[in-house]
Parts: sequence; C-alpha cells; structure tokens
Amino acid sequence: MGSVHAYETKAGKKLYRIIYRRPDHKQTQERGFTRRRDAELRLAEVEVGKAKGDYVNPADARENVEAMASAWLKAREQVMKPSSYQALRGAWETHVQPRWGARAIGSVKYSEVQDWVAQLSRERSATTVLRAHGVLAAVLDVAVKDRRVSRNVARGVALPRKVPKSKPYLTHQQVDALAAASGHPSLVLFLAYTGLRWGEATGLRVKHVDALRRRVSVEENAVLVGGTVHVGTPKTHEARSVPYPAFLSLAIAKHCEGKRREDLLFGDGLVHMRLPNSVRGWFAGAVNRVRDADEDFPRVTPHDLRHTAASLAISSGANVKAVQRMLGHASASMTLDTYADLFDDDLDDVATALDQARRAAVVAEVLPPGQSGA
Repeated sequence: MGSVHAYETKAGKKLYRIIYRRPDHKQTQERGFTRRRDAELRLAEVEVGKAKGDYVNPADARENVEAMASAWLKAREQVMKPSSYQALRGAWETHVQPRWGARAIGSVKYSEVQDWVAQLSRERSATTVLRAHGVLAAVLDVAVKDRRVSRNVARGVALPRKVPKSKPYLTHQQVDALAAASGHPSLVLFLAYTGLRWGEATGLRVKHVDALRRRVSVEENAVLVGGTVHVGTPKTHEARSVPYPAFLSLAIAKHCEGKRREDLLFGDGLVHMRLPNSVRGWFAGAVNRVRDADEDFPRVTPHDLRHTAASLAISSGANVKAVQRMLGHASASMTLDTYADLFDDDLDDVATALDQARRAAVVAEVLPPGQSGA
C-alpha cells in the first residue's frame, strides 16, 4: 500500500505527496496536491488501477497529443483511400492540432473537449465538427490502449447532429435537357442512368465494357486529390457489374472506337477526365443554361446524378437489392437509409394490397359455398 506525506515548498506552502510502488515494483511518487483529501483520492485511484490492471504511469501521460497523432495519421494513411485520408489530415491540421497538439495527453479534460466542440459548432458545419472530434477521439483511443490514460475524455461529449439535405432528383426530360446543354452529353446520360460515381465512370476502360450484355465492370476509381488524380479500387474496394440502358449502346460504342483495350472509355483515352469546377466548369455551365430556360430546374452536381439514377431505377420498379448492387452500397439497409423517401409509394402499395386481400377474404366468408363474388 502507498502512503501520503506532507511537505513544504521553498515558499513555505504546505503540500502533499503520495508514495507507492508501480506494478513493476519500482517505487515512485506524485507531488503537488494542495489538500490531503486530494492526495488520498489519487492514491486510492492508483491502488484500484493496479488491482484492475489498468494502472497508468503519470510519466507516460505526459506525451503530447501531436506526437500520438503523428503516428496515428501515418498508420491511417496506409489503409485509407487518398481522398478520405486528405479529409482526415485536413481536419487535424485545421482544427485539432492548433488547439490540442501541444497538450499532454493526460492533461486533456472532458469539459475542455465539450467547450471546444461547442465553439466549433457555432462556426462550422456539423460534418466538419464531427470529423474534427473524431480525429481527437481516435488519437485518445490509442492513448488508452497504450495505457497512457485510463479513459478517453473525448467520448461521451454532446455532438451536433447532421441534418440530411434534400436530394434533387431529375426526371427523364430534365436529364435529357441537361445532357443536350452540356459538352459531354453521353457522360451526363451515363451518370444519370447507371449511378456510377464520377471517379468510377472516368476510371472505366474500354476493356471494362461488355457490349453484348450492356454492362460495365467497375474496377477502378480515379479521384482528384491535391491536384493529382489517384487511381485505386472503388469506394467499397469491391468490383461490381452495372448495366446500362440500350439507348446508350451507340454512344458507348462510339467512345470505344479507335481505342485500345487499356484506354479510358471517356475523354481522350489517355488522361482521366477531371471533375469539373463547381462554379466555372462545363457541368455548372450546362446547369445554368438549362435554368435560364426553366427556373424550376434544380441546381445539381455530377454526384447528384447518382441520386437521379436511384430515383429513376426505383420508379421503374427496381427492388432494393438491385439498386444496392447498381450503386455499390455495402448493404441494402444503407440503400434504404439513403433513399427512404423514394420508397414512400411502396408503403401505399402495401396498404392497398392489404385492403384488397381483406375485402376478398371477407367476401369469400360471407358468400354461400359454390358462389363467387362476381
């Protein structure tokens, strides 16, 4: 068992210290407690920690957050896609490092983290706040596993809720108008009727096209990160086969003409098409031209055509599993969560079917044997 001792500083102030043995049986002490009660509580905490096997050496808790984060970020870089890692590192450099980088891991308090989150929430979007908090919490998780701190004080703080934005869904006529107003009509139509992400579509090669089955094999994803196009696997790391409508067959065939199997399907075949600028790019220009003629036309981005593809597929009668496979979602529940608003009509159909079934059952029960309800 440890012990508590009083001592005086050079200035004559009375303080307390605790002396105890660490789990490795080496004697150590902690000083600077202003009250004997505080020293006794810390000693009790130490003894309980030793008994439970989660004792934390105060010297280990003096490691600063930046040192821990540096190792954590390096590990994440090895397993994350470049675009996702860039967002993570950006959150660290912009929001977490300036506030917490120099702080000792063991000195971070729950109330401080809560105040930081609250202040950040007043200035930034919920998505930004959640990402920044997630970085700090993940670094402190590592500290807990390394036994530098006994618990993660970033866990359990009140966080802002993300308010889902309404998704713009284009009709068949609106898709045609947008394609006609753009400089890349076949690409616009392809995105709106296959649901591929921009990087997946621009990463397609001639060899990925199966013209007989009217399918493309999604195996690569070309994403612009820091001015450089990075080519990797699709977002879910799994290849998938996606069908395209017959009316796109001729356009796809023309994009394949004169190209080798390894050439890119869209563009010049050699250089990946880059995501157009959201304000001055060709896609935004096409949207503006359509809006000049139709003020009700929604402002959409290339990614919004993915939502349009889901909407058009569901309205044509596609089931959840088919839409899931087309979009490359990890599960059908993810598809339902993302596009729950598109399945409202299905609920009406269920109610109508139940009503019809009950009416038929009641009529069959009331009529005498051998008679029908005709």
